[in-house]
Formats: sequence, structure tokens, C-alpha cells
Amino acid sequence: MDKVKFAIVGCGSIGRRHIAVVDAEPNATLTAISDINQNVLVEQSELYNNVPHYENYEDLLKTVDCDFVNICTPHYLHKEMTLKAISYGKNVLVEKPMALSVQDCEEMNNAAHKAGVKLYVVKQNRYNTPVRLLKQVLDTGRLGQVYMVKCDVLWNRYQGYYDESPWRGKKSLEGGALFTQVSHFIDLLVWWFGDVVDATAHLDTQSHQIEIEDCGNASIVFDSGTLGNITWTTSVYSKNYEGSITIIGEKGTIKIGGKYLNKIEYWDVEAWPLDTSIEYTDKPNLYGKYQGTSSNHPFVIEHIIQNFQQNSGEVVEGTEGIRSIKAIEMIYSRAKSIMK
Repeated sequence: MDKVKFAIVGCGSIGRRHIAVVDAEPNATLTAISDINQNVLVEQSELYNNVPHYENYEDLLKTVDCDFVNICTPHYLHKEMTLKAISYGKNVLVEKPMALSVQDCEEMNNAAHKAGVKLYVVKQNRYNTPVRLLKQVLDTGRLGQVYMVKCDVLWNRYQGYYDESPWRGKKSLEGGALFTQVSHFIDLLVWWFGDVVDATAHLDTQSHQIEIEDCGNASIVFDSGTLGNITWTTSVYSKNYEGSITIIGEKGTIKIGGKYLNKIEYWDVEAWPLDTSIEYTDKPNLYGKYQGTSSNHPFVIEHIIQNFQQNSGEVVEGTEGIRSIKAIEMIYSRAKSIMK
């Protein structure tokens, strides 16, 4: 079977991870890369066997024979670049968030459907070992009725993280911390408990000079009846503290945490003791020319190839990816801002 051909657009931190993962995947071929930063572009090209590189994204689309275009650019460009790739008949894998509004996501999904191409969204945390185990527990009904879920995203982003970027911290370009730091957590919540049907929230900016919130709290209701609470911040002192989800069910309590939902912090489930022979803490990934955090991007690419070639594999298509954007949009629409 032929290898699946990928072109990567955006050579920032997440784009470099995509390049490395595709390069290391035996069933994939890296065909081209694109970025507006010529220095970074040439550096990455030389690192990966002088792969063809393009400063102009549309030149890549016009010139390169590829099955997929991976969109790894700032949030506000996701819709525009996805639609352009679709117009050239390319399948698309877009990084989170899928886009900055439900309307934009719908436009992307409609375009892909009309063109007869695939549109996937990166949701790598679905492959985390603790997350997969928790999904199994929920799917088999072993927790009984789930009463409540509590999600904490307590991270640090120093002011320079925003200052060194032309788009981070900008409302119209980044959208807010829910789109950036909390997006994957919200994806898991709606995957497990259904769409958000009600929400109240408060937002504030406490420690940064930015247009978006750095502290937030939301009380939400899922269509399953489960009650939820999300607390998020980028104002934790010094370094990331925790990213966790705690589930309170009729027949058990589970907390998965660590810094990236890669550790089981608490497990008490009726008639289901935790198997201590399994390594639940995901380790940083080594891609040969790149070392990343516990990301599971290799699983994303692997399953997309399976889905593309054999119509199998566990993937998140655009019709699923839009659900977290709907939840984020509702939370923000119901939020009271107390920003100074």
C-alpha cells in the first residue's frame, strides 16, 4: 500500500512536532512544509532531507502532490487555510481549536462534505492511557450514574509568552484561554458526557497585560444530566501545576491528572481495582530529530492513515471537532467579565 503524503503548514512549536511525527511514521511521507518565517523554514527543510519548502501557502497547494495538508498555524488562520486547502481538493488535518466560532466550523465541514474530502481535527489527548481507561469505564457503565465532573487547568504562562507573539493574548486572533489551554479538556468532557446545554461563567485578567482572560470559572450542565465545573488559569506561579479531571459517579470516583492528563491520581471503582501492572503515566515522545512532551501525536497520524486507507482507526472528524467549539462558545456567551 502506498504511503500517505503529508504537507505541513506552520513550522512553530506544534508544526515542528507534526513534521517530526510524519517523518518518523513508516506509512507516511513528508512532501513539503510551509511557513512565512524564511529562517525557520530553511532550518526545518535542511533538518528533514531538504524537503521542499514554501513561504507562500498557496504555492504549496498549487505545486505539491499530497494527500493531506496539516494546518498548524495560529488559531485565526485555521478556517481560511482549511477552506483554501479544500478548494484544491486536499484532505485536511487541522490543529486545535478547529476554528474560533461555530459558524466557521460549520463552513469548514460543509466545504469538506461538498468537495468529498476528509477533514480531521487533532485531539491527541484521547489517546492518553488514563483517558482511554476512563472512557472504557464510562462506556461499560461501571460508574453507574455520573453525578458531577470537575476539571482544573492550573497552568503558568509568563508575560513573555504573549509578548513574543503577534497573536497570543489577542481576542480576535487567539479567542481566549478556553480555545488554547483548555480546548482538549473540553473535548474530553463533551466526548464523555454529551453537549453542554447550559452554562454560567466568570472571567478575569489578573496577572497579564492581554486582551483575553487569564482566570476563569464555569459551571456547566451536559445533556446527559451530569453537572460540571471548569476552573482555568494561566496565572499559576512559576510553572504548570495541574491539568486534571475528577469524576464523581454512583459507583466510583476517578481523578486523572498530572500536568497533561497523563496520570491516574485517584481510583475507587466498585468491583474494578486498578491494574497496577500497567504503566499509566505517558512518557515524553522521541521522534528522532525532535523530542516533545507527552503528546500522542503519533497516534493521531497513525489512526488518520488507517482511516484514510482502510476506513478504520479512531479519528476525530470535523463533525465531532465542532462540539468542543460549541461548548466554548456557549461558556463565553454566558460569561460575566470582571476584567479590570
